[in-house]
Amino acid sequence: MSNENIKAAVPLQIRTGVDFAGLVEALCTPGGTVGARKWWQNQPLPSRRAVGTVVESLRAVLFPGYFGFSDHGQESIRFHVGSALDHIRIDLQEQIKRGLCFTCEEGPGCVAFCDQKAKEMTGEFLRRLPEVQRTLATDVRAAYEGDPAAANPDEVIFSYPGILAITSYRLAHELYRLGVPIIPRMITEAAHGATGIDIHPGATIGERFFIDHGTGVVIGATCTIGNRVRIYQGVTLGAKSFQLDEEGQMVRGIARHPVVEDDVTIYSGATILGRVTIGRGSVIGGNVWLVHGVPPGSRITQAHSREEDFERGAGI
Repeated sequence: MSNENIKAAVPLQIRTGVDFAGLVEALCTPGGTVGARKWWQNQPLPSRRAVGTVVESLRAVLFPGYFGFSDHGQESIRFHVGSALDHIRIDLQEQIKRGLCFTCEEGPGCVAFCDQKAKEMTGEFLRRLPEVQRTLATDVRAAYEGDPAAANPDEVIFSYPGILAITSYRLAHELYRLGVPIIPRMITEAAHGATGIDIHPGATIGERFFIDHGTGVVIGATCTIGNRVRIYQGVTLGAKSFQLDEEGQMVRGIARHPVVEDDVTIYSGATILGRVTIGRGSVIGGNVWLVHGVPPGSRITQAHSREEDFERGAGI
């Protein structure tokens, strides 16, 4: 008998000194995973890979010719967009159904109920794609016009991380508005991982939105951002504090992030916290820390630095 055969004949527990049967049982016991529910009822969970494939297909239909089927000419583009939409419909409906089943409280009739609801949500989402495409075109134009380093709008579409993050956000936001669970956050967090730009799908963002460079940008769930807003890398639009209930638990769903009105520019490293309003046409300078609102047309910069001499540690 070969060494390999001898090794295979020895029980795994003896070879490793680990009780694998007991370990597997402990890891697979219901309740061991925080939040696990429908999985234990043999309902599959949403697939990160499948959702990622759907998003890539959606990019191809929103920017036809740029992604997915870029080798095809004008004469065949409609065929490829139609084919892609059909695959998106099937795959997205399945992932939405899984998300609905995972959070559903309908009991034994869950699957049929969630399947019908997923079908309706998917159809409505697809009907919204032309408007999403129109809004994204304004974002691309804002990026091109706002960045002298951009050679043309095509370069913006192909390569700018801000456009990738905004595209994912606008798709996720429509799903979020429809009440789709889990999937919207999966979409924006995948974009977060790829670009360093963290936009919650619940945020409301107007047209011609431009994120330059982008790494480290954070936009919270209840942010409201107007039209023609430009922000740079490292900007945080976050919450100052979290309201607690009588049991000390965070109260969810209340407005706690900034309102940024039209035509505002926020430079790199600025942090704006709480439900404060940045008035229309304001400019917030780099590395500014704001926890209060400012009126329209404001120009907010850091306090001037001071240089002082200290002898033998005096004043420190």
